[in-house]
Amino acid sequence: MKVIVMGCGRIGSQVSELMSEQGHDVVVIDHDANAAGRLSPQFKGRVVQGLGFDRQILVKAGIEQADAFVAASSSDNANIVAARIARNIFRVPRVVARLYDPRQAEIYQRLGLSTISSTTWGAERIYQVLSHTDLDVIQTFGRGEVSLVIVETPPSLVGKTVTQLSVPGELAVVSITRANEAFVPRAGTEFEEGDLIYLSVLSSAMVRLEEMLGLERR
Repeated sequence: MKVIVMGCGRIGSQVSELMSEQGHDVVVIDHDANAAGRLSPQFKGRVVQGLGFDRQILVKAGIEQADAFVAASSSDNANIVAARIARNIFRVPRVVARLYDPRQAEIYQRLGLSTISSTTWGAERIYQVLSHTDLDVIQTFGRGEVSLVIVETPPSLVGKTVTQLSVPGELAVVSITRANEAFVPRAGTEFEEGDLIYLSVLSSAMVRLEEMLGLERR
């Protein structure tokens, strides 16, 4: 996949490094001539100096052949302008804009732009950690509506089946790690002592999950 990342700050550089490590063709755009210094020597992509919403710079970066565009500069306005150009003018299939101000996210989502707000994600992650101390939330999706949770099988769940810990549309067991080996369980799979259970959980169902696991609410 050919990916263009606008902005080589902390987020942009990490995304670029990660995509490059996975074998993708990555081009970074940044107005700072020293931006390349933020990338490791192992980075296999290239860096184009300039503004990410300048059409000539975008063409130079290869946006006409791009499969994805990431707007990750330190300016919300610049990210949105660049993202809209990438999506509406160059028809890039996958476009994501990083926003600092979560209040703008809903507006731009109505325009068909995918946005990521580190402010919102961080606040929701802190809330999850403080509110559900016995549940380890390892990943959130969307704007925090769904969480991937890991929990060790409590005594009350040993011998029960996956079906008994599933609620359609709210809770789903997606994987179990047993004796250091992970597998996708069947509906009738029984939980054993020491199992690590991975669940996909709707945020509004976290309390219900705690109750089903027999965990004390804090």
